[in-house]
Amino acid sequence: MKTLYTAIATASGREGRAATNDGKLSVTLAHPVELGGSGEGTNPEQLFATGYAACFASAMQNVARRMKLDVSDASVTAEVGLGSIGEGRFGLEVTLRVELPDELHGEAGQRLVEATHQVCPYSNATRGNISVDLVIE
Repeated sequence: MKTLYTAIATASGREGRAATNDGKLSVTLAHPVELGGSGEGTNPEQLFATGYAACFASAMQNVARRMKLDVSDASVTAEVGLGSIGEGRFGLEVTLRVELPDELHGEAGQRLVEATHQVCPYSNATRGNISVDLVIE
């Protein structure tokens, strides 16, 4: 792979702080209430969901441009679930909810979303590692 950009961030764990080396992102981290935490900060799953949704939406814009489709009114919502996958082991699962304009529902929208899933860097990183469900709305 020829690296085009490298993001750098440092975190102290699920409780504490995380920040990028350029100072553009600095967040307080806390366990979610559902996991017994205070919920007074963000958590890695929320950060992953935000990144995946933004990356998929951007990849979809690029794919749509090549397919000569208008997705200016489209959006992507990522739901990232954290769960137990065995004794002391944890895993993730993702649902990507892609909201498309009415004219892209059906076969054209399905082709667009599937093509996007093939080029999105997050999709490529997770493929074969975690379950990713694609839902067109």
